[in-house]
Amino acid sequence: MSLTRFIIGAAVAAVACVGAQSAAATEKHQGDTVTVSGKYIDRPMKVTVVTPESYLQEADTTRYPVLYLLNGHGGDYRNWSRIVSLDDIADEFGCIIVCPSGFNSWYWDSPEMPGLQMESFITEELVPYIDSNYRTRTDRLGRAVTGFSMGGHGGLWLGIRHSDMFGSAGSTSGGVNIIPFPKNWSMSKSLGEYEDNKVRWEAHTVKNLVDSIKPGQLNIIFDCGTEDFFYKVNCDLDSALNARKIHHVYITAPGAHNGEYWSRSIYPQLRFFREIWGKE
Repeated sequence: MSLTRFIIGAAVAAVACVGAQSAAATEKHQGDTVTVSGKYIDRPMKVTVVTPESYLQEADTTRYPVLYLLNGHGGDYRNWSRIVSLDDIADEFGCIIVCPSGFNSWYWDSPEMPGLQMESFITEELVPYIDSNYRTRTDRLGRAVTGFSMGGHGGLWLGIRHSDMFGSAGSTSGGVNIIPFPKNWSMSKSLGEYEDNKVRWEAHTVKNLVDSIKPGQLNIIFDCGTEDFFYKVNCDLDSALNARKIHHVYITAPGAHNGEYWSRSIYPQLRFFREIWGKE
């Protein structure tokens, strides 16, 4: 079976109470803020790291799976904590959560900006930093990466290109095909103007990575709200994966491109990742 697809109505409504409770996330401290520097970015990065409550118990020697949660354009390491309770997620799903700052990078190595090599920073510097400073599982099945909007593109971009590092990858409301949006979200600063760099743009979009994916290479889940301006490109990605017989989960549900939707949409992904983490 190459595709598992869900059209969620009542199932999303069942977790709507989680979204209603998420407003409290803005009122409480969630995790620690660490600063990570490296040779691939031209400024220090603040990163939110949240550990389960059990992590701090003196007798606990558990190594935990790690979830990398990526923010969208215009956001930073604090975005996810304003949408959901990261503390509650870490406790419920037994994972360490890492929220870097995306710096409007789309999570590529920019051909135009030498100080914004975000893909290399995350894979060669941030992941090793987290593994060196926290009790993490370091096997690929113990790592997942996802995000919303720009971060959804980043989750699948990093997951597909670095499946030796990430066993699972996702996207919620992700810009999974950038080609229809050449004037939006600072992408031309990173890639150059589309009209002058069409080959480069084609090489830097998730949808065009589909032909590089081998069956069983990566556990993939993504979703998009039916009122989202990225809905069509997500449906196109679903079709492309299905044509290649790449097993994945694609979820659609009523919703727009906003935190109300993401506060609900992240939970099916979390359950998906937990299932994979249990296969260590």
